[in-house]
Amino acid sequence: MPPDRDTAPPVPLRTLALLLGGLAMFGPFAIDTIFPAFTAMRTQFGVDKVAIQQTLSAYLVAYALMSVVHGPLSDALGRRRVILGGLLVFTLASVGCALAPDLRTLLVFRVLQGLSAGVGMIVGRAVIRDVLHGDDAQRLMSQVSMIFGIAPAVAPVIGGWILGWSHWPAIFWFLVAFSLALLVGTWALLPETHPPSARLKVPPRKLLGDYVAIFANPRFQRLAAAGAFNFAALFLYISSAPVFVMEILRLREDQFGWFFVPMIGGMVFGAFLSGRAAGRISGTRLSQLGFACCGLSVLANVAYNLLVETPAIPWAVLPMVLNAFGIALVFPILTLAILDMYPRQRGAASSLQAFTGLVLHSLVAGVVSPFLSRDAMWLALGSGLFAFLGWAFWRWEAGFGGRPPECPAEPAALEPTDRL
Repeated sequence: MPPDRDTAPPVPLRTLALLLGGLAMFGPFAIDTIFPAFTAMRTQFGVDKVAIQQTLSAYLVAYALMSVVHGPLSDALGRRRVILGGLLVFTLASVGCALAPDLRTLLVFRVLQGLSAGVGMIVGRAVIRDVLHGDDAQRLMSQVSMIFGIAPAVAPVIGGWILGWSHWPAIFWFLVAFSLALLVGTWALLPETHPPSARLKVPPRKLLGDYVAIFANPRFQRLAAAGAFNFAALFLYISSAPVFVMEILRLREDQFGWFFVPMIGGMVFGAFLSGRAAGRISGTRLSQLGFACCGLSVLANVAYNLLVETPAIPWAVLPMVLNAFGIALVFPILTLAILDMYPRQRGAASSLQAFTGLVLHSLVAGVVSPFLSRDAMWLALGSGLFAFLGWAFWRWEAGFGGRPPECPAEPAALEPTDRL
């Protein structure tokens, strides 16, 4: 294990935002870069669409299961050690994917990728809350979200470019290079933000009890469900991208950017606005604006698919731009509210929030997407249902105390709070 850097000078916030954004990107990169290669992989392995879709489902299930471990490990061992360990495993797993001779072997290494890929996003959230509070934490969370949001836009474009001059294993060699760059950057730049004096030495039985207590907290359930369902409205289209782009929109495998770039542009702008609004516009108002945008996007998407027989760009993707914008406004507020419920167990709280979302998104990718992606209207209605459920859980939470969660200006108490 690398040594702690408890005495390292604080890294500039801009550099920290870039590094944490990059750490959050390598998980989505492992999903989206291979979308353009699905057809080539199916041909080489001699399998159907449902079988090749399992390269996504296997990754997400492993990601979800391991997400409950990353946070508590970082609470006990330190953030830096856990991030470096996860990056090392991800790099080796990506090598295995690149060399896989058949689908079964590829699925094994995709599982290993999933087991390690969540460490950047989950532990990175805890790092943000370790070093900043209140509006400053919201600003940094939004900056990281802006960088993180670039990944789904550029990843399939990069995958398409790579396929233009090489075969699909080259995509996984790209992931090897990217994760190695993050490994070096983390080693050189990231100080330990969770010193030994603050670490929790938790036996497995106590850890399980803490998880049960967090997960059973009704407020955690409402906040986590609001964020998970709200993002699922967009993730349904992301997980359906190979069919939506190439069969419904009838674009080529090197044209995924027509779908991803505008959508992620909306997410990046929403994250930028959320950061700029911190301390100027209340979390209540931002949440209202974000969910209103999501609702308008759903209505526009359903209306468009009712009016046209064959969806086409740019109109078919514009509702997703507005949806992504609204999600980016809401998500930092929900995430920080969850982390501030458990100030001494931020890693565990972040893990359980990620686990909640990933279980849902794994079902979306493995079950809902293969069924609904047959038809553009079905996709629009499914996305609308998820957006409505996200809003419903948010309104349920807002009914307690009459307002949605706010980001406190100071650290919370040592015990979990029922209201912020």
